[in-house]
Amino acid sequence: MHKILSNTKGDRWIWLIVILLSVISLLAVYSAIGSLAYKRGVGTESILIKHLAMIVGGIALMYLSHKIDYRYYRGISKLLMIITIPLLLYTLVFGHHVNEASRWIPIPGTGLSFQTSDLAKLALITYLARTLSIKQENIKDVKQSFIPIMGAVCVVFALIAWANLSTALMLFGVSVLLLIMGRISVKQIAVVCLGGLVVLSGIVFLGPRRHMYITRIETYMHPEKADPDKAQQSNHAKIAIATGGIFGKGIGNSDEINSLPEAYSDEIYAIIVEEYGLVGGVVLIGIYLFLLFRCIKIATRAPKAFGTLLAAGLSFSLTIQAFANMAVAVGLGPVTGIPLPFVSMGGTSILFTSLAFGIILSVSRDIDEPKKVIVGEIKEVAMA
Repeated sequence: MHKILSNTKGDRWIWLIVILLSVISLLAVYSAIGSLAYKRGVGTESILIKHLAMIVGGIALMYLSHKIDYRYYRGISKLLMIITIPLLLYTLVFGHHVNEASRWIPIPGTGLSFQTSDLAKLALITYLARTLSIKQENIKDVKQSFIPIMGAVCVVFALIAWANLSTALMLFGVSVLLLIMGRISVKQIAVVCLGGLVVLSGIVFLGPRRHMYITRIETYMHPEKADPDKAQQSNHAKIAIATGGIFGKGIGNSDEINSLPEAYSDEIYAIIVEEYGLVGGVVLIGIYLFLLFRCIKIATRAPKAFGTLLAAGLSFSLTIQAFANMAVAVGLGPVTGIPLPFVSMGGTSILFTSLAFGIILSVSRDIDEPKKVIVGEIKEVAMA
């Protein structure tokens, strides 16, 4: 154990954030899985053990990925895109359907489902970071730079949005932020946004989930007129938050876990506020804000453009997802299927979140290690 700890590199604060989120996740999931355990006919401990195994596996994956030089991910970014697009297409046609959406493909022999949009987020962000960094000298060139970038963003956005609009919109927003950081012209960014708007309009009005989108928006805009069954998730989330008070009801004392759908996943923030109160909710917000601060610091200090764009893109993706989840829980947005990163119960999503943390830590190693080399050279000169 001591040897493993001594070999952990990178930003120590991010390691601490991951440990804190892991503890919060275990406590919150254990409180929220009672109804799920009843439906499955198993004990809560068995579900919790599986969740703990995913967290431990995620931390192990983060450790391994942070030991790899982040420049390696630039080399495989094109390969990831080549794999991702067919996988997204396969998921739409042959994937596991839930609520008229095909987002998952089963992993044979494991009992787990793999959400291809998680891979797509990582693939697109690494691809954009690579393309923007190597094409800085001719970044304004439409044929060499703009068309490949716009094509990648719009294709991935369309394939994810067909079944998972909320995730697609967040990824599109992260992509636009990377284009701004990569010095793409305002006119070209406007063209990308226009292309995304066209795709979005087609999916919202013609896609298989168009009725669900309209219902969710109407429920959000006019909750007093909404069908109680369809407004159940948002209503019980608001009740959980409103009754939490300043310090909460205490661990395991939630009254809404049996009434709130997806209490262990999409609405876990509402359960956290109910049990830990306003204090617990604010602390969790502060953790994600501090994560964003540390990641931005890493991005601004990275010596290479690829490291800057990679760390920024992954950190934006994690924090935007976190605040989108919490915004839905407190009623600031329509219901979505977005989990809280590294807190909500999940399978492969935890692993991909861990991989993103590991890559960010790998970028931070590139900042720390040159300092050690310089200090060592100074000592050698002094001794000489």
